[in-house]
Amino acid sequence: MTEILDKAKQWLSPTFDTETRQEIQQLITTNAPDLADRFYKDMEFGTGGMRGIMGAGTNRVNKYTLGRATQGLSNYLTENVKKEQLKVVIAYDCRHNSKKFAKIVANVFSANKIKVFLFEDLRATPELSFAVRHLDCDAGIVLTASHNPSEYNGYKVYWADGGQIVPPHDGKIIKNVNALDFSEINFNANTALIESIGAEVDDVFIDASVKHGCLSKSIDRKNLKVVFTSLHGTSIVSVPDTLAKAGYSDVHLVAEQSAPDGDFPTVMSPNPEEPEALKMATDLADKIGADIVVGTDPDCDRLGVAVRDTDGNMKLMNGNQTMVLMTEFLLKKWKETGKINGKQFIGSTIVSTELVNAIASSYHVETKVGLTGFKWIAKMVKDFPELDFIGGGEESFGYMVGDFVRDKDAVTATLLACEVAAYAKQNGSSFYEELLNVYVKNGFYKEHLIAITKKGMDGAEEIQQMLSTMRNNPLKEIDGEQVASLSDYQASTKKDLITGKITTIELPKSNVLIYQTINGTRIAARPSGTEPKIKFYFSVNALLDSKENAKKVELELDAKIQRIIKEMKLG
Repeated sequence: MTEILDKAKQWLSPTFDTETRQEIQQLITTNAPDLADRFYKDMEFGTGGMRGIMGAGTNRVNKYTLGRATQGLSNYLTENVKKEQLKVVIAYDCRHNSKKFAKIVANVFSANKIKVFLFEDLRATPELSFAVRHLDCDAGIVLTASHNPSEYNGYKVYWADGGQIVPPHDGKIIKNVNALDFSEINFNANTALIESIGAEVDDVFIDASVKHGCLSKSIDRKNLKVVFTSLHGTSIVSVPDTLAKAGYSDVHLVAEQSAPDGDFPTVMSPNPEEPEALKMATDLADKIGADIVVGTDPDCDRLGVAVRDTDGNMKLMNGNQTMVLMTEFLLKKWKETGKINGKQFIGSTIVSTELVNAIASSYHVETKVGLTGFKWIAKMVKDFPELDFIGGGEESFGYMVGDFVRDKDAVTATLLACEVAAYAKQNGSSFYEELLNVYVKNGFYKEHLIAITKKGMDGAEEIQQMLSTMRNNPLKEIDGEQVASLSDYQASTKKDLITGKITTIELPKSNVLIYQTINGTRIAARPSGTEPKIKFYFSVNALLDSKENAKKVELELDAKIQRIIKEMKLG
């Protein structure tokens, strides 16, 4: 505790403004219980950049942690990108302080002689990714905490290719940042280097979204009734206009959730993965007889889709299901137009459904599988320029159509979900029935995610202990099935638990463990890169002989998942 107190007292120096010094002094004086959490570590870059609770301290998002990150990035750009004029673009979401933080970040870049394009108001994260390449920038920043609670904010860094930073840049940038003292941040803006941008980028981005999201001229878009909710986030700026431009005229917004609001007043959590977040939208859908509901998170990179099941009830798809059907639709349309020639690929991640791999294989298209996070899918696009990227996604409700955006993109993905639904409807089917058709063809895959929260220093240690136990004392059976292999992405090894053979995993190291049984049951475990949580991913599958038996098979798979959770003492 003495070390933490000494670290906190450093924030009482003249390097920090009066407001910050007063906040820290109050914490020290009152021996505040969260003082240790604010200073026991520095804010780090994870799978989604830097994200945390707002407030004073080294482990908080504030003017100084953001300033230091920006100063470190500025130093790295200046030293490693040899251009006469370096350029960055900055966007921000609806969260408290996002606009203020974006201006602070712009000031630091400009103080370091870097040209800044700053969006005039809140914008979707995928538009920031698009703008990096559209404006020929060397980096991009978006101030957002995605779907985290309202007390959070964050900072995502994008490289010149429009994707989030990956090795070697990420490690080198972090090294630059960590080497800095807060007194070295240059906050003295050169306003001549800061340029406001807006509609001129919006228009090009929306045009590109329509171009990539609309795959057929024969789809009857006017006959699809859509409910859309932005969950108080940035998507209200771009999604309705994109749908309208594509020809969807029967679109109904959830008015109570349309105004951007960092308090997210109508939901417990602005996360479209959770049915509760989309309840107002599904209630409206039932009232007006809508075919599909789409909701996006605050920065508009992930989406939740609800459609009518075979009984006519609204059912929230999980991220894997949406990903599966979007991939199937994209491949089908590419095949119909004769564009598949063996030089294409689909992108996925190690914790996403393996059903996507089977679907792509049925179209003779390769699936490249990377670590969790869309920065790895963006890296695939960069690493294989000789191949066409068709689309890709991950289980966490994200999808990317083509490579004009190099991150998960809920704008174009919303449009694509509507395309799937509209095409199915005009052919006497539905979004859900098309998913069942995929299951009949390839097998019924059912996935489930559990995220267990473990806060603070003790929580971080507990998470590491849970992973250590799974790593060093591997399960031998899962629901009566023999475990066939254990993949340890931290050690870069896959061990065949039957033969003892060990093979090397050719991916960057990551603290992820994946068990696979002889029957294809799969369990993955990993710590969240952006929240104090450990996540467990369950995947089970069974044959489905007909759509009529789907409910029965789904119940059996759900029961199997619950048995595994109980067996592992996770719930």
